[in-house]
Amino acid sequence: MKVIEIKDLVKIYNGGEVQVRAVNGIDISFEEGEFAAIVGPSGSGKTTFLNMLGGLDRPTEGEVTIGGTNVWELSSRKLIDFRMNNIGFVFQAYNLIPVLTAGENVEFIMQLQGKSKKERDVRTKELLEAVGLADRIKSRPGKLSGGQQQRVAVARALASHPKFILADEPTANLDSKATSSLLEMMAEMNKKFNTTFIFATHDQRVMDKAKRIITIEDGKILKDERFEK
Repeated sequence: MKVIEIKDLVKIYNGGEVQVRAVNGIDISFEEGEFAAIVGPSGSGKTTFLNMLGGLDRPTEGEVTIGGTNVWELSSRKLIDFRMNNIGFVFQAYNLIPVLTAGENVEFIMQLQGKSKKERDVRTKELLEAVGLADRIKSRPGKLSGGQQQRVAVARALASHPKFILADEPTANLDSKATSSLLEMMAEMNKKFNTTFIFATHDQRVMDKAKRIITIEDGKILKDERFEK
């Protein structure tokens, strides 16, 4: 089943007299349960592409359809609600709320969704167990390693039962051991929950795990390869 359909996607940045086509006419779709990596050199357009896919950056032209909804036809208010209920985000810098515990960070989006305390508690415990941090539920981010913080970020991204998760350079600040552990865990989450993961990455270790690698150069898809792993 297709989760995302993208048609004729274009993003143009105007820098005075110069126009930069960061994304230049991309057509692509993603199926439920994919584990895909978007790769390319710095400036190739992969992060811009990911941001338009996640409803964070408005395209100049084209469509992003998620579960039958063209997200860029939504009002600003409806787009915020749509992102909250359909898309999970994992960022390079973790972006956890420092004054909240690991458990409170995971359940925060469920509070915004209006979930009951009981439902939030059950889901938070389930996810922190799944990422191997059940014993750190009361720990604040400052007491966690980088790898542990990124695991909490993945649990938080999964909390709302999203259609897919976008991960922008999620391993960039992690050492080799933490990266390996995080990727194994994310691959397990992909299998367990059939959640689609889409990475933007320079990291060969992420590419080695990916079952699909989309190479972008100059804002266009150069290659789209699938692998059996």
